[in-house]
Amino acid sequence: MRLALRFISGKYQGGEFPLEEKREIIVGRSSDLDMVLVEEMVSRRHARIQLVDGSVNIDDLGSTNGTFVNGERVTHAELQEGDRVLIGSNILKVVATDSAAPIGTPMDGVQHRTATRTGGSDARMSGNLEEIPLPDLMQLFGTSRKTGTLVVSSQGKIGRIHLRGGLVHYVEAETEDGDRIPIEGLKFAYRMIAWERGLFELTPEDPRKFDNPLDLNVQEILMEGFRQKDELANLASKLPPFEAKLALPSPLTPKLRDLTPEQLDAFQTVLNTKGPTIGGILDTSPLDDLKTAQVLGELISKGYVSAG
Repeated sequence: MRLALRFISGKYQGGEFPLEEKREIIVGRSSDLDMVLVEEMVSRRHARIQLVDGSVNIDDLGSTNGTFVNGERVTHAELQEGDRVLIGSNILKVVATDSAAPIGTPMDGVQHRTATRTGGSDARMSGNLEEIPLPDLMQLFGTSRKTGTLVVSSQGKIGRIHLRGGLVHYVEAETEDGDRIPIEGLKFAYRMIAWERGLFELTPEDPRKFDNPLDLNVQEILMEGFRQKDELANLASKLPPFEAKLALPSPLTPKLRDLTPEQLDAFQTVLNTKGPTIGGILDTSPLDDLKTAQVLGELISKGYVSAG
């Protein structure tokens, strides 16, 4: 098995840089290095990568902005297949490559000493969620204290996670046609964590001032998002399909006075919605998806709402 560094973000996305036994790869901004990445976030001599006796080692060379492996800033690390390295706005992944390819042959345009085209000072980080899942991206940006807007498109929707110094400052969403999706930011962030396919790009900081900013730690959002994702998946198996139509029985036998305030609010939402579905109520409810699904399940089980 031969190993290589694959660019999974930036202009060289998909390109591979083969690793040769005991051959040093010096990465940095200086034009005389092995892998040249010309952008402000990359130091002149940023990092050294070397394959020795089958082990891939990476050393930070005192860079200003740091070298990150799987979201953790490192001075030295031994890389394994699948590990992701962040240098500036470039994400590289250690991959197994075609053992039949001649050693040192540039692949997909990535060449020794000629990687200067990966971008200038305004280089943007972009890529595919199938290569690097959104939770991994968020962890990476949180640890490296990135500032900018993470734009993620998937399933006809576009989510924008505004980062300030590694904190999630604000979240907003729209359709691909540019129509705003009126779902509270944190609620939509939890949904985005479940996206497995789509495209991402880290763009410069949005100068707008947002009302009621979140300024939450990435890890805090990820932990709650994973919890909701798992519990919602378990709950969904006990509920009708999310596209199922909801109706109010007539006459209504159970007493409204027995409902909790949250159940009463959900009941009123069903009453006031034209052609309500479980998925539609999830979108319009002020509660997060997990709590809304739990309340709808209670209303259905107690006979206040029927689903068909």
